[in-house]
Amino acid sequence: MKQEEIWDIDAAQRYDTPGTGMFAPEILGPTVDRLAELAGGGAALEFAIGTGRVAVPLAERGVSVTGIELSRPMVRQLRTRADEATIPVIVGDMATSVAPGEFTLVYLVYNTISNLLTQAEQVECFRNAARHLKPGGRFVIELWVPELRKLPPGQTATVCQAEPGYIGLDTYDVLRQHVVSHHFRFDDTRQARLTRSPHRYIWPAELDLMAQLAGFELESRHADWSGGEFTAESRSHVSVYRIPPNR
Repeated sequence: MKQEEIWDIDAAQRYDTPGTGMFAPEILGPTVDRLAELAGGGAALEFAIGTGRVAVPLAERGVSVTGIELSRPMVRQLRTRADEATIPVIVGDMATSVAPGEFTLVYLVYNTISNLLTQAEQVECFRNAARHLKPGGRFVIELWVPELRKLPPGQTATVCQAEPGYIGLDTYDVLRQHVVSHHFRFDDTRQARLTRSPHRYIWPAELDLMAQLAGFELESRHADWSGGEFTAESRSHVSVYRIPPNR
């Protein structure tokens, strides 16, 4: 499955859920607050900007935001909310595409670095972030912690989420650090809708090493955007990496 095939017209039209899910104020508010703080009055670049879930409210806060996005349908959906002058977008791969200008902040939210399916591509993503940053600039990644403790020997799948109208199932290839997320959505009919997305999961320590290879230092790691403590039981993390000011 190629990312271009996953994030197609249908996915772009279904992605926005104003006020609920990822768009809920209690989720989106702390995200935008923290990113605005980290931008420090400078410009921000979002890798995989999508439909502008984070970029639009961040721009409304007065932060100059540019995006890189592989999916043209997602960009077209973004354009219903913000024009090119407000949020410029480069169509391309976040590991290699270059946006004009220099930034104090590059950010990559909601597990999206795992959409790059090889370690080499993920390292290049860090290097691309460093390429865009001013000395002292920051790269912020929001990422889930692999839940392999849920996977008994010989079992290759786990239920990651179950709620009315939705079941999420993850199937693992631990040799390649790959997981495919299967999303089943259903109603009162006998039909269910299935979508899939492949990922390469990354342990926090591996992520830190990728950062070092690109010239970053780990500045902070929290369990969420509100600054909760990151522990052995945390299911995700927000990691802030910084380019040394005197590089």
